[in-house]
Amino acid sequence: MADRIFNFSAGPAVLPVEVLEEARDNLLSLGETGIGILEHSHRSKAFAEVYEQTEALCRELAEIPDDYSVLFLQGGASTQFFSVPMSFLTSGTTADYLLTGSW
Repeated sequence: MADRIFNFSAGPAVLPVEVLEEARDNLLSLGETGIGILEHSHRSKAFAEVYEQTEALCRELAEIPDDYSVLFLQGGASTQFFSVPMSFLTSGTTADYLLTGSW
């Protein structure tokens, strides 16, 4: 793909064409299931296999030990901003934070 444009903006990343093609194929049918990954129940066997493989690969890549949990969360930077202070809260305590809409 000689005309491919590479995006180096904050957030998104350049992905290999092979990865994009695999994602495209699995949007239409996850493996041989005939159902796209976005259409599968999060409780289905096919999706559970994707989840388990993803967690295993994350553990391998980042050397995450078995006594740590791996969380897959949405939210981007806003979630990171509240997750760090919440990690310091003890059981039964609360905290407040301001959502100003700016960095």
